[in-house]
Amino acid sequence: MFIRVEVDGSAASDPAVAKQLAAVCPVDIFDDDAGRVRIVDDNLDECILCALCLDAAPPGAVRVIKRYDGDKLLEAALHR
Repeated sequence: MFIRVEVDGSAASDPAVAKQLAAVCPVDIFDDDAGRVRIVDDNLDECILCALCLDAAPPGAVRVIKRYDGDKLLEAALHR
């Protein structure tokens, strides 16, 4: 896997955020697990860096980190 995804604790426990992240991700990295965000580790290698999760979550709540060089993808740089 070339990325790691982190979701802020308050966003991860927000049912609206869980539902939205599960709906927008084209490769099903996020699952709405009874109103909590669950990262589907088996799907992380499918990430296309589309930034839909960054747009769907509150600012700074989702972080996508490239594993191969340690650089955090900046949310502002990926927003359209």
